[in-house]
Amino acid sequence: MLDLFADEAPWSEPLAPGAVVLRRLARDSSDALLAAVAQVATVSPFRHMVTPGGYTMSVAMTNCGSLGWSTDSRGYCYAAIDPLTGHPWPAIPAVFLTLAKTAASQAGYPEFSPDACLINRYQPGAKLSLHQDKDEARLDAPIVSVSLGLPATFQFGGLNRSDPLQRVWLEHGDVVVWGGESRLFYHAILPLKAGSHPQVGAWRYNLTFRRAAQ
Repeated sequence: MLDLFADEAPWSEPLAPGAVVLRRLARDSSDALLAAVAQVATVSPFRHMVTPGGYTMSVAMTNCGSLGWSTDSRGYCYAAIDPLTGHPWPAIPAVFLTLAKTAASQAGYPEFSPDACLINRYQPGAKLSLHQDKDEARLDAPIVSVSLGLPATFQFGGLNRSDPLQRVWLEHGDVVVWGGESRLFYHAILPLKAGSHPQVGAWRYNLTFRRAAQ
């Protein structure tokens, strides 16, 4: 069921040492967030990236910020130029920055200042395999992950790929922040189930804020 507690104020749920789920934190700003996503995509369109192993990712991606995450046959990297357009990535919208800093501060990371935001677009069946976020230069900075649209099951593990996985149901407006002891914990998104969200339709968007440069 979507937005089961839609009328309740945002609240927080501990997830792991250094990690927390901030329920509904982005709900009230979701219209502005989604409008900003559309603006970013007009400059740097969504695309399905290909991994070094030749796998086409089921999740469509774009970026904003001074650096953008990308992957190709040579590996994973951050770059200032969008390889699809040949131009710099769009700047991080002000509404994005406000939310990212607010969420990080509430989670115990008041100095967070992201320079990269990876935007993922999921359609039914799309998923994100178990991985670590470890391409960033500043591993002392947290990750801030915002869910918009259809709900999804987030898996959150440990420092080893074989560690037990928690399953966390994420709905529209939920924000997950992890850093400190859990900064390099493995995580994933299970295949998205079909549905229709009143604001987003048959999609899920995820905004992932990082500090990529020193």
